[in-house]
Parts: sequence; C-alpha cells; structure tokens
Amino acid sequence: MMNIDPIKNGIVIDHIKAGKSMELYHYLNLENLDCSIAIIKNAPSKKLGKKDIIKIDAAINIDLDVLGYIDPDITIDTIKDGVLVDKRHLELPEILTGVIKCKNPRCITSTEQELAHTFKLTDRENRVYRCIYCEAESNE
Repeated sequence: MMNIDPIKNGIVIDHIKAGKSMELYHYLNLENLDCSIAIIKNAPSKKLGKKDIIKIDAAINIDLDVLGYIDPDITIDTIKDGVLVDKRHLELPEILTGVIKCKNPRCITSTEQELAHTFKLTDRENRVYRCIYCEAESNE
C-alpha cells in the first residue's frame, strides 16, 4: 500500500471512475495551482471495484456542475484542520453553462460569439442535454 500524507486544509475528490482523474485535473485547471496535489489512480473501491482520487492541499472553489456532468458519482470531501467537515454527493446539473458547445451551425451561439453556450438536462436517465436556444442535443 502506498503512503500519501493526509491533507490539512483542502478538498478530496473521491469516487472518480477509474481512469478519469487526469480529465478532471485538466477541466479544473489544477496545473495552475501552487499547492500539493495527489492523484491516485486505480485505488481499490468496494462500490466501484477501482476508483481514482484527487487530493488538493488547498481550500479552492471548484465548479461542482462540471464535476457532476463528467461523473455524477463523485463525492467532494472538505477538510479543515485535518478533519472532514463536509461531504457532498454530486448529481447531474439541471443547467450547464460554458461546459459543452452547441454544434448546430444554425444556432444563435454560432453567430453571437459572446453568448454563453447553455444546456438544459432533458433526460436524466440517459444524460441528455439540449441547447436552450435551438433544442439541439449535446453529443459530448
């Protein structure tokens, strides 16, 4: 078993699907942080078989909608003074803004560059999001 020091103040992104941690690392721009970050890949998990974990030794704000969209099974643990103070279970967000782009060439977001790409969850079970402007289905 490898030894990774516990964090004093920061967050633990847990229950990430095995192999997805680097995608999250880039989505959250963690490479820009000046703090210790541990990425644990393929850790044993009772629930998932294998999982990834990211430990960030800094109190930062994280876009929970992006995380919920990428993997709604993720949990976020907030650590203060070495103690778990909050555990959040994520879910698919109802509205996503600036995460996925509308591919419809006739959508207003194609011509109005400053308009945010916003999608609404229309089918939770099948993870279907549709553009709020043209109703095109996201295929990401």
